[in-house]
Amino acid sequence: MNYPSFIRILCLLTATTLSLTTIHADMDDPYLWLEKVESERALDWVKARNQIALDELTSTPSYTDIYDGLLEIYNSSDKIPGVAKYGAYYYNFWQDADHERGIWRRCTPESYALDEPAWETVLDMDALAEIEEVSWVWKGVTVLDLTNERALLRLSDGGKDAVVIREFDLTTKQFIADGFRLPEAKTSASWVDADTLLVGTSTDSLGATDSGYARAIRRWQRGTPFESATEIYLGDKTDVGVFSAVSDSNSGRREMIVRSLTFYDTEYHLIGANNSLTPIPVPLDSEIGLFQNQLLVEVKSDWEVGETTLPTGALVAINFDAFMAGDREFKILFDPQPRVSLARSGYTTTKNHVVISTLDNVNGRLAAWRFEAGDWSHIVIDTPAIGSASARGIDSDTSDQIFVTTSSFLSPATLHWQTVGKKDRVALKNTPPYFDKTGLEMTQHEAIAPDGTRIPYFQVAQAGIKLDGSNPTLLYGYGGFQISMTPSYTGTWGRSWMAKGGVFVLANIRGGGEFGPAWHQAALKENRQVSWNDFIAIGEDLVARGVTTPPHLGIMGGSQGGLLMGVMYTQRPDLWGAVVCQVPLLDMLRFNKLLAGASWMGEYGNPDLPEERAFIEAYSPYQNISRTQEQPRILFVTSTHDDRVHPGHARKMAARLEEFGHDFLYWENTEGGHGGAANNAERAQLHALGYEFLWKELSGSKP
Repeated sequence: MNYPSFIRILCLLTATTLSLTTIHADMDDPYLWLEKVESERALDWVKARNQIALDELTSTPSYTDIYDGLLEIYNSSDKIPGVAKYGAYYYNFWQDADHERGIWRRCTPESYALDEPAWETVLDMDALAEIEEVSWVWKGVTVLDLTNERALLRLSDGGKDAVVIREFDLTTKQFIADGFRLPEAKTSASWVDADTLLVGTSTDSLGATDSGYARAIRRWQRGTPFESATEIYLGDKTDVGVFSAVSDSNSGRREMIVRSLTFYDTEYHLIGANNSLTPIPVPLDSEIGLFQNQLLVEVKSDWEVGETTLPTGALVAINFDAFMAGDREFKILFDPQPRVSLARSGYTTTKNHVVISTLDNVNGRLAAWRFEAGDWSHIVIDTPAIGSASARGIDSDTSDQIFVTTSSFLSPATLHWQTVGKKDRVALKNTPPYFDKTGLEMTQHEAIAPDGTRIPYFQVAQAGIKLDGSNPTLLYGYGGFQISMTPSYTGTWGRSWMAKGGVFVLANIRGGGEFGPAWHQAALKENRQVSWNDFIAIGEDLVARGVTTPPHLGIMGGSQGGLLMGVMYTQRPDLWGAVVCQVPLLDMLRFNKLLAGASWMGEYGNPDLPEERAFIEAYSPYQNISRTQEQPRILFVTSTHDDRVHPGHARKMAARLEEFGHDFLYWENTEGGHGGAANNAERAQLHALGYEFLWKELSGSKP
């Protein structure tokens, strides 16, 4: 098993100086009241602006057509049901028109291979929400892998990141009345055995970190109050958070503390007898995993090991016990190349293999290493020439079976079953085509950034489109946290944009992970402008090639991509005809004080430090709105219950635009957390608003 960076998911100044800086910034902000998420005044403001957006965008036949098409996709019974194997069953969480909040269900592997599996409902979320009168949203499950009979369910009221944890019996399909239970909080929990958990929760009496995550890890025994659970580790308040991890049986069942000092710097500690702790001496910016008796390390910056340098972006392996005893003879399983990198998913494990996912010029590739009798051997796994490919071990304790998923912008996803090292691949499931791809072609291009770097992007358009600058074009981007934008099949983009004649473009800008850690690190903190410049370069290249012109060029992005949209709106308003800004970060001088924001200072910097505040303030959208400059029209989309990125970012930005007389639309969903929607109907509405807005602004008429 591996411990990815989401678990991290996250001075010379005097305290007086920091306080005065913050107070001064707050005094200059007349819209702080909009940060009070559920105050009557703020919600009245939201309600009024929501109505304006709904009145304009939902009253046309074209909106209804887009909405109905999206809802049909989200409710489709032909979607591939993603599964996880626990014991004898494949488990799946499913939402459709009849199950608005969803059902957790299971079937046997043999049944799953059929066109119509015999699903057995384990938990009905709609029924639970009705009985308990709580707007429950499913947030996942942790199953006790030793028996596969007990599970910890994570349930969110309204879709927030904060969850309630409740123990569930998989044999009786009932919650356990006197079982493990934790109140709403940002909580992580790992099974040690049937009667023991390792727990970190933000409601611990020892307090939470500045980022709102657990600061302490406790060992909690069944039948005892959580407050009396043994404290194993206490981190600092300035940490992103402290988490726990327990490896599977195939890896020797080791217990660990994972302390995220920043979003990218992590300490790992092995828990020993009597809760003793032994540091695992890997670089702070690396990520580790366990496989059989091997320690796997993803190297994020050059690592000097004796006379050897393990390169940035490599995946290496070594005997765990030997490493802890001082051995440093690593086996390199993946050696990065200039345009070939480890994918964000990295790798998955089976009983005898490490299956590696890579990106070759942003197209997915798969390979595997077999570990047997202390020796490694390499295996290539077939993948399409252009598109996305990913693999997932089905049961790493007992088999070498994997699921392989392949797709591209124009090729619906196919789920394959196969045994690593054998030619027994079987196509189990196929996503139906959700849009007519007739005449569409996918191409890959490069723009040149101001510093000379080649920035790739994908384009989907009708073959032989006229390069006369008249084509409505949607450019989508993200560019942060080493997350890659890959060419996979998305019915939402396809049906709502591509099939209606729009050109779709996906940007692979720096800040993402398309070419490994270095591609990401090139846009960190003081270098953030590099990412903004890359996106602008793609926009300019589309215009230079004649694909479109600014009045017909729209842009869209969410979360970090929402920040990207805000920067594009303020830095290059002349280049875009319309902007869709979803669940965004926008006030970058206060992002670290709102919800989980402090955890992202490793990405953006600390605005409370003058030397870092200077480069953040230079691009922060909220502080860089021009009162007089002509601006493109913008649609903000956010969620009241987003407890990751505060809705105050979008609210305050919209209020400032209103003050300056700029034209905008604003939509805030009352449920849904950071995803912006809690069910398929809300999801269809959220996306239909965005596409209707873009068609209206970029084409001058409805599609």
